[in-house]
Amino acid sequence: MIIDQLKEILKSIEPDIQLITEFWKNSGLPTTLVNLEKQSLEENFWQNPNQTKILKELQKIKSLSDEYTTIISSYTDLHDMLNLFDDNEQEAATLEPDIKLLVKQTKQFKISILLHEEYDQSNAFIDINSGAGGTESQDWANMLLRMYIRFCEKNKLKTSILENQAGEEAGIKSATIHIKGKNAYGLLKGEHGIHRLVRISPFDSNKRRHTSFAAITVTPELPPTEKIEIDPKDIRIDTYRASGAGGQHVNTTDSAVRITHIPTNIVVQCQNERSQLQNKETALKMLHAKLKQKQIADEQAKTSVEKRKAEWGSQIRSYVLHPYKMVKDHRTNIEHQQPDLVLDGDLTHFIEQYLVKHASS
Repeated sequence: MIIDQLKEILKSIEPDIQLITEFWKNSGLPTTLVNLEKQSLEENFWQNPNQTKILKELQKIKSLSDEYTTIISSYTDLHDMLNLFDDNEQEAATLEPDIKLLVKQTKQFKISILLHEEYDQSNAFIDINSGAGGTESQDWANMLLRMYIRFCEKNKLKTSILENQAGEEAGIKSATIHIKGKNAYGLLKGEHGIHRLVRISPFDSNKRRHTSFAAITVTPELPPTEKIEIDPKDIRIDTYRASGAGGQHVNTTDSAVRITHIPTNIVVQCQNERSQLQNKETALKMLHAKLKQKQIADEQAKTSVEKRKAEWGSQIRSYVLHPYKMVKDHRTNIEHQQPDLVLDGDLTHFIEQYLVKHASS
């Protein structure tokens, strides 16, 4: 019966509705909205030096408030109307388009309210570094590179590989991806940490089981106004010949750039752009992002050692291909029984559950 099907669809988003309602209740956004509206209506508001920032924040929260009100009222109305048409299949069927639209709006709104932190809307850099273990770990790092590129393709995020250091036999030693698009950093920030793979090695003639590790670092691209001051004396810039694909020009000139920040020993490099100058500009963006991330991590370390440990380097996810198949996120305990789908970029469930946990912590 169509009524039963529609009731099941509505029931499927009930947890999301509860999450949205709870978040909105505890977010403080309604109070902030009232305060910002009062400020904007003050007689001398046009003289306020923060006028642009206040209006931008007001518009953002007002938009969220309108969307929240629409979703909650639609959910209530559709629920009541389905009960009203309990004995009228024909009338109930007319609600199907509205219910499907509500499901889509609810899923999208859930993500938008969970991505409310300062840099969540920013572009992002993802660094992938293979762990100890030679070819095994390098192949694993390459699998992760493909996984993130596939995720970005599915979510309409634009990717460019800025640096790619090939392994001796297979895979990669390291790679850096620049990701552009809506909520790029917010969606991917939870991928920061150690990723572990357990499988029968394709490189072991004895077909033994191997465990491989790779480290993922995710940093937001900073807007020009927030870049950290860097003393030119504190950096060393080296140029070198790019490796891998990129055309004749890339492989025959010293266009690749490596920048070392001497006080912190942070190293960034870029070989993707055509000119040395472009590579230098992109590498400097990466350096600013990493220095900002270090600054945030240092501040967190002062207030919470445990928080820093959880967010900056512990093992976050295991991908087991043998003796059973399962991907498990160790922060949320969410499991997925089809690793092939996850490695093909199906990360949305892991990302959503991480954001829910992160928002409530």
